[in-house]
Amino acid sequence: MSPYATSSDPALTLLQEIFGYPEFRGFQREVIDLVTGGGDALVLMPTGGGKSLTFQIPAMLRQGIGVVVSPLIALMQDQVAALKQAGVRAACLNSTVEAPEATEIFRQIYQGELDLLYMAPERLLLPGTLAMLDQLPIALFAIDEAHCVSQWGHDFRPHYLGLSQLAERFPRVPRIALTATADERTRQEIIKRLNLQSARLFVASFDRPNIRYRVLPKENGKQQIKRFLEQEHKGDSGIIYCLSRKRTEEVAAWLNGEGFTAVPYHAGLPHEQRERNQQRFLLEDNLIICATIAFGMGIDKPDVRFVAHLDLPKSIESYYQETGRAGRDGLPANAFMVFGYEDVAKLHWFMDQSEAEPAFKEIERQKLDSLLAFCETTECRRKTLLNYFGEARETRCGNCDICLDPVKTWDGREAAQMALSCVFRTGQDYAMSYLSQILVGEADERIERNGHHRISTFGIGKKHAKNEWMDIYKQLIFKGYLRVVGEYRTLKLAQSCRPVLRGEVEVRLRTKSRKVKKVFKRRYETAFTTHNDQQLWDALVRWRRETASAQGVPPYIIFGNATLEAVVESRPRSRSQLHQLPGIGTHKMELYGEELLELVAEYAA
Repeated sequence: MSPYATSSDPALTLLQEIFGYPEFRGFQREVIDLVTGGGDALVLMPTGGGKSLTFQIPAMLRQGIGVVVSPLIALMQDQVAALKQAGVRAACLNSTVEAPEATEIFRQIYQGELDLLYMAPERLLLPGTLAMLDQLPIALFAIDEAHCVSQWGHDFRPHYLGLSQLAERFPRVPRIALTATADERTRQEIIKRLNLQSARLFVASFDRPNIRYRVLPKENGKQQIKRFLEQEHKGDSGIIYCLSRKRTEEVAAWLNGEGFTAVPYHAGLPHEQRERNQQRFLLEDNLIICATIAFGMGIDKPDVRFVAHLDLPKSIESYYQETGRAGRDGLPANAFMVFGYEDVAKLHWFMDQSEAEPAFKEIERQKLDSLLAFCETTECRRKTLLNYFGEARETRCGNCDICLDPVKTWDGREAAQMALSCVFRTGQDYAMSYLSQILVGEADERIERNGHHRISTFGIGKKHAKNEWMDIYKQLIFKGYLRVVGEYRTLKLAQSCRPVLRGEVEVRLRTKSRKVKKVFKRRYETAFTTHNDQQLWDALVRWRRETASAQGVPPYIIFGNATLEAVVESRPRSRSQLHQLPGIGTHKMELYGEELLELVAEYAA
C-alpha cells in the first residue's frame, strides 16, 4: 500500500492535503476508484476539468510507479513542476534532460522513490525503456491527449499507435486514456487502437460555461482583432491563431507596432526562438502569442484570458481544442473568431491539392462544413457546439454573441434558388463576381461572348445589388451548398443544394453586414471593493512573480489567480484558515504559508 494511503478515505485525503481542494468534481471520484481498483478507463473531459487528478491520485495510491504518456515536452515539464510544488514525487524523461539528471531519475525509479514518470510515446516504446519497466512494479499507464492516436483526427501522432502493445505486455496494469476532444468516430478509434474494449467510458459535459463564444464575418480581420483587444483585453495574456507561418509573424509585428506585446510561434522558427517565445508566454502576464496550430497542446497556462482566430481552423474539433486553452482557471475568458470567404476558398484549395485518400478528404470536407455551419448559425453557439459532440442542449446559454446580440435574418429561399440556378446554367465554371453580374443583368463583352446574356437567370435578381449577391453566394458557401474549386475560385454545386433548388428547405440568410451594435465589456478584471484589497492583490501578484522567477517556473505554478483572490477576500489570519483556501495543500503551506500570512498582515484593513 502506498505511504499516502493512511486514512479511511485516502483518495479524499490526497485531494485535500496534497492538492488543496475540498471535494471531487463530477465523476472524478468514480474514475479514481475504478483505476485504483485495477480497472481501465477512457475519460473525456474538457480542458480545465480536472482530468489529471484522475490518474495522479490512483498512481499515488497504488503500489509502484505511474507512467504517463504525454505528447509534448512543455506539457510534461509544466505538470511535473506543478506536482513538485504540491509535494508529489514526479519526474519526466525527455530530450531536454541532461545525463546527470537522467542518472538521478533512473536511481529514483529503481529505488521506488517516484510516484509519477512522464514520457513521450517514442521514449516509452524504446526497447530499453520497456525492458526497464518489465523489472518494475507499475501502478498504471495514463495515456494523455489520447485523441493523438486517431488517424482521422486533428492532432495525429504516429507513435501513439505503438501504445497498443501496453495491453499485451502489461496485462495486469490498469490503463487510463484521457482527452478533451473526441467525437464518436475518434472515441471508437481510441478504443480500438489502444485495446481498451473492456474500459469503462466516462464522458463529462463539453461545456465550458466561463468561455464566451463570438464569431464575426471578416471585414478587416486585423482591425477587428485590434478593437477586440483594446476594448476587452488590454494587458491580458492570449493566443491568436493564424493559418500560415508567414501570417503569424506579420500579425505579431503589426501588434507590436500598435502598442501590444506579441511574439510569433510556428514550426518553421529556429528551435531556440520557438522555445524562447513559448517560455516568455508562460512566464509573462501580458504577452500575446500569434501561432499556428503547432502551438498550444502542451500549454497548461491557466490564466489565458482569450483565444482569437484570425483565420478559420479546419474543424470544430480543432476550434474546440484551441479555444479550450482560454480560461483554464475557470474565470471568464473569450473565444473570438473572424471568418471569411478567402479562408474557405483557401481550405477548399488545400483539400483539393492534398494527396490523401478520397475517403479521408471527404471526412475533412464534412468537418469543414460542420465548422462553417457553426459560424453561420443563428442559434445559440454553445448549443450548436455541444450538439456537435452529441450533448443535447435545449436552452440558450446567454453567454455567446448570438444570445447577447441576436442576428437579424431574412427569408433567402428564393434568392438561394436563383443563385444556385445561375451556377448550374453557366456550367459550374465561374466565380461569384461573374455570377453576381449575370443575376443583376449587367452584360459585358465576356458575358455576351459566352452567351450568358441569353440564359434564364440573366437579370433575374435585379432587386438585389451585385455586392448583395456576392454576400449571398458567400453565405451559401458557408452553409455547404456550394464548393469553391481551383485557382480561379469557381463555384460548384454540392449535393446538399438539391433540397434548396426544389424549395423543400427553409434558407435563412443574415442581413448583409452584421455591425456589432454592442461593445462587450471586459469579462475578467480583478475588481475589489476597497483600495486596500487592490493593494494586497497587487502585492500578492508581485510576490508570486518574484517567487516564480527565483525558481524558474511560471507564476501559475506557484498559485493560480483564484487562490490569490481567495486570500484577498478571506484575509486568513492563521495557518488553519489559510489551509482551507482552494489550491493550498500541505506542501505549499510549508513552502509559502508564512509569507502569505505576512503579506495579509501587512495590508490589514
